[in-house]
Amino acid sequence: MSESLITYPITIHSKQEAIDVANNIIRESFAGGDTYCNPEQTKKYLTCQLGSYEREVFAAMFLDNQHQLLEFKELFQGTVDSASVYPREVVKEALKCNASAVIFAHNHPSGIATPSSADRRITERLKDALSLVDIRVLDHIVVGRECVSLAERGLL
Repeated sequence: MSESLITYPITIHSKQEAIDVANNIIRESFAGGDTYCNPEQTKKYLTCQLGSYEREVFAAMFLDNQHQLLEFKELFQGTVDSASVYPREVVKEALKCNASAVIFAHNHPSGIATPSSADRRITERLKDALSLVDIRVLDHIVVGRECVSLAERGLL
């Protein structure tokens, strides 16, 4: 027995509405129980979540010990070129989710995804803080026109 696809008409009035509808469709394709072991899949997911913001947003993907998504949470919002990140608050959220691992992400509204020295420093601080409660940091991905993984660059 085959499933039929039910479609509903959508009226789109602007380019931004079209982008929002497309992002929602892609976002819904990533179910809560998906496993995030594939860097390319993770980058696509994070681009949908953070790629359209006009100011920096720092977020975390809280994962279980099988790297299944427990919760995606936007933790801090900043300005066009920075966001303040507080390790204490990150640890609290990770414990609240009962996470075993985490992938951090933030966007660069400029579109240039090159990690800054501040990005590398905060990643180390977060990694140190979370290691005290046995939570692994798997990656920190910077979202711009492309995505850059600190783990893939050997910076984690």
